[in-house]
Amino acid sequence: MKRRIALMMAGLMTLSLTACGTKPADNTPPAADSGQSKQDTELSLWTYPVGQWGDQATVDKLMADFKAETGITVNVEYLAYKDGDDKINTAITAKNTPDLVLEGPERLVANWGAKGYMVDLSDMLDEEDKQEIMPEALAACTTEDGKVYEYPLVMTAHSMAVNLDAFKEAGADQYLDLETRTWTTENFFKAVSALEAKFGKNIAAVYCGGQGGDQGTRALINNLYGGTFTNPEHSAYTWDQPENVQAITELLGTKGINFDAAIVGGDEIANFYKGIFKMAFCWNIQQQLNPNNANGEPGKTVNGEEIAFMAFPTASGDPKLQGGIWGFGIFDNGDAAKIEAAKTFIKYMADSAHTVDAVKTATFFPVRSAAEGTDLTNVWSDNPIMGDYQVLMPYLGDYYQVTKGWSQARTSWWTMLQKIGQGADITSTVKTYNDEANAAAK
Repeated sequence: MKRRIALMMAGLMTLSLTACGTKPADNTPPAADSGQSKQDTELSLWTYPVGQWGDQATVDKLMADFKAETGITVNVEYLAYKDGDDKINTAITAKNTPDLVLEGPERLVANWGAKGYMVDLSDMLDEEDKQEIMPEALAACTTEDGKVYEYPLVMTAHSMAVNLDAFKEAGADQYLDLETRTWTTENFFKAVSALEAKFGKNIAAVYCGGQGGDQGTRALINNLYGGTFTNPEHSAYTWDQPENVQAITELLGTKGINFDAAIVGGDEIANFYKGIFKMAFCWNIQQQLNPNNANGEPGKTVNGEEIAFMAFPTASGDPKLQGGIWGFGIFDNGDAAKIEAAKTFIKYMADSAHTVDAVKTATFFPVRSAAEGTDLTNVWSDNPIMGDYQVLMPYLGDYYQVTKGWSQARTSWWTMLQKIGQGADITSTVKTYNDEANAAAK
């Protein structure tokens, strides 16, 4: 995928796009078709915890509104990342998959879609849709032969975060540019040294107990010296580059940073909120918005210390952040009526006046400028935290999560970090597991 996503996202987030007019009739299911054929239809939606799409009370209201307008009942099951894939894979084996699923292209397109389990949604997209949706977001949801296995809804940039009060106490805040939210690799290691001298050994963790939150460790290692995770064509994994080996070597040798095989990203976030870690590599706008402290105030630790989100440190000054894209897919259960009803659901949530509610429920940024005449460029104008976070959007990098063999690559990555943390030779271990990932990509 060509890397134009930063420019497109920056344009969207600075509200420079304008809404388009209402679309002419097309061949997609209308959002409010309450015809008799759909009155008794029941659909199942399995949703990963994409913002408040993991909150039953919030989703129940969306489903009630949808049913009131369309007559279609949607029964929702809430998945966790730790076992959601296993549940869906089990359902596939049992031929009992849900009608709809909410997640990202790495699952819907590169995994289940590539294996033939998903419905092609390309007939839902007319030329106006293609103008309104950011091209790179749509490309991530589309196969090489033009099949669309995910209808995109929202996206964000993943980042890291620092305990700003702790940084100030250690004199390390001098190494942060809080206007651009960037810092250099040199200043990152200086900050870790200052924090370790002040607070001791648990400054940050290269967590590697599993794949949870691995976008953080990938972005950290790739950014430090300009390495990449895949080639631009998404046909091969490239983390055995010297730049990545150098980054891993320096992280392993830095006091205060521990390779920890006992935790994953969620554990790291919990320790960061508690003030145990002074940095977190698994961060995004959802965490920044989370009022996870006694005062119920976002952007604070449980002890009331200020959290500052940051781009990952780079030697070049040009961070490349991991992007997250989430949207809806339909499993092909062979029931034409249910597939039609599922498309009605997607149209309602992702391309109608109701899209504002669906986007705000996700607590991410819309992938499109407008939906059936409704302007989406100012959807977060009432939220200063969302507005501040937009400074990261121009730093979005390549969405490489659609590379073949992605599932194996994620396992190979965290296993590699575990082995290195246990003392294995860095260069040969990186090559071994990079080769393992590439074997799965063939």
